[in-house]
Amino acid sequence: MKECIFCRIVKSEEKAYKIYEDDDVLAFLDIDPISFGHTLIIPKDHYENIFEIKSEILQKVISAAKMLAEIYMKKLNCTGVNLVNANGKDAQQSVFHFHFHLIPRYPNDGIDLWFHRHKLKNKVNIDLDGVFRLLKS
Repeated sequence: MKECIFCRIVKSEEKAYKIYEDDDVLAFLDIDPISFGHTLIIPKDHYENIFEIKSEILQKVISAAKMLAEIYMKKLNCTGVNLVNANGKDAQQSVFHFHFHLIPRYPNDGIDLWFHRHKLKNKVNIDLDGVFRLLKS
């Protein structure tokens, strides 16, 4: 896709700090990082989201994420990582090319990516029994 920034990075039409590359996967530093080493991991072929990506490609992307996380623990001395993925506009996906954010974490880095129900503007009561029945039917 010509208009996709990640596809242009794959084709080297846009500059990127490429950290890892194989036949199917590319990883590069995020241009607006929230932590030291914040990396995007993408399939080289264009898949908009998790609903489109082929399972065998998804396995390769997640394997690359694991490998990079282990490298970052050694080389960047991070003490943990967050692996973040959004699918669809309502999930706050901003680049519509499937990707993971690998976010290295450090002691007292001040980053809070966790879910906090008390901060939600529209609190909802979720009927777990109802959700379970729908998913199991």
